[in-house]
Amino acid sequence: MALFEIVLVLLFAGALFAIWSDRLGVPYPALLALAGALIALIPGGPGIVLQPDLALALFVAPTLLDAAYDASPRDLKRNLVSVVSLAIALVIVTVAAVAWAARMAVPGMGWAPAIALGAIVAPPDASAAAAVLRKLRPPHRLMVILEGESLFNDATALLIYRLSVGAALTGSFSAWKIAPLLLLSCGGGLAVGWALARLQILLAGRVRDIPISVLLQFVGTFAVWLIADRLGLSPIITMVAFAMTLARQIGGRTDAHHRIASYVVWEVAVLVLNVLAFVLIGLQLRGIVSRMHGREWGAYAACAGAVCAAAVLVRIVWGPVFAGVLRWKRMRFGPKDPALMPTYRNAALASWCGMRGIVSLATALALPDGPTGFPFRDLIVFSAFSVVLFTLVLQGLTLPPLMRLLKLHDDGSVDREIAVARAETARAALRALQERGGDSPEAALLKSEYRARLQEEAAAGSGPADQGAGQDLPGLQRLAVRSQRESLRDLRARDVIGDDAFHVVEEEIDLLELTAEARVRPAPEA
Repeated sequence: MALFEIVLVLLFAGALFAIWSDRLGVPYPALLALAGALIALIPGGPGIVLQPDLALALFVAPTLLDAAYDASPRDLKRNLVSVVSLAIALVIVTVAAVAWAARMAVPGMGWAPAIALGAIVAPPDASAAAAVLRKLRPPHRLMVILEGESLFNDATALLIYRLSVGAALTGSFSAWKIAPLLLLSCGGGLAVGWALARLQILLAGRVRDIPISVLLQFVGTFAVWLIADRLGLSPIITMVAFAMTLARQIGGRTDAHHRIASYVVWEVAVLVLNVLAFVLIGLQLRGIVSRMHGREWGAYAACAGAVCAAAVLVRIVWGPVFAGVLRWKRMRFGPKDPALMPTYRNAALASWCGMRGIVSLATALALPDGPTGFPFRDLIVFSAFSVVLFTLVLQGLTLPPLMRLLKLHDDGSVDREIAVARAETARAALRALQERGGDSPEAALLKSEYRARLQEEAAAGSGPADQGAGQDLPGLQRLAVRSQRESLRDLRARDVIGDDAFHVVEEEIDLLELTAEARVRPAPEA
């Protein structure tokens, strides 16, 4: 009962933190990290240990799907070199640097536990940085790179993590197994993720009840993770392929009621999972703190400090060096597109966006516990939480002033694509109304609304067959909405717009659809 009461209090505190974070301009996970540290210092709290596989599936699967669903394949392909450098090369370098630093601080720690610690703290959580940066409107390309990094760096880190944990527990390691394992886990994950997404789309089309539809989304998300894990595939790659396939195939086809309900529920679920992760890590730390005596405090602090320094400094050095190498390569060999040319100011800001979050917490919680548990588990969990706390608080508080100092601003690319999408969807609606509505008064009313929208976009500088509908106003508006959705999907399919612009205009069309339905509802009796 005590644990349930603590969770309720922390969920309420999480809601307050989300409100305060907006006013303070810091990511709410930073406030949750502070709350987790306070829980660790409260004596007499309940102890709880999650099963290792449950910790990863519970916390990582939903948050990863939420991030991957909004990713833009077009923008990721345009920035593939930068994304790969951060998601693979930088993760490997960070793991090596952290493992070396941990062994220097604690000479008795073996390489396998040290590498596991490096894999835990290597992948940054871009959602924490994005929570701050979106309000400051940085260059769109920078946001694409950071969000793309967060999708794939977890897969690299988790593969290293599982190899090192297996080596630490069994005492053996085979380098010959890495290449086949990598090919199977990543390639197989892509194929299985795509297939499961197609199955989910098939099932979702048969369910009209909104609560059941949302419930099936959650069941499907955890099922995808568990299936990939049982097959020996990369659950993260499988989940990313699953979410991106869903976004491309089902996006723009579901109705407004289902989509709005789904988005709201997922936002709440991600917030709840973040709160629970910090509650559980706080309870774990409470037991660790109670077992620490005398000089152990100094050893733990030294290891945590060395790991924090290595994790932060490697990224600070990597950003400008990689930007310089890539600029030299593109100046000499091309392409010399200014839109794709990295800048040192962008690299400096990206280097400071290395905040760790829920993935690091989940992998730390997933370490085996008990009499035959993982070697140096307490030290690793303590060090991992220290990195999360340090990066979230320090970097989260200093990101806004750093961005102002670097004088980075939004390039307006997404706004321009939104304007194009609004104009094209309005033209599609006008064509549909002209074909089906003719010159009826209802069609004339809707035409005037869409012409007004076109005039607004023109003033702001902005550059398909359908089923039959009646001649009534709601029916014509539903026809216009369907035509807009088809036009919007076509714009994204032809890469005229990216997914960021797609989702903005999709929400606007949802509101139009709800307005059409409101017009057919009977007026309430007096």
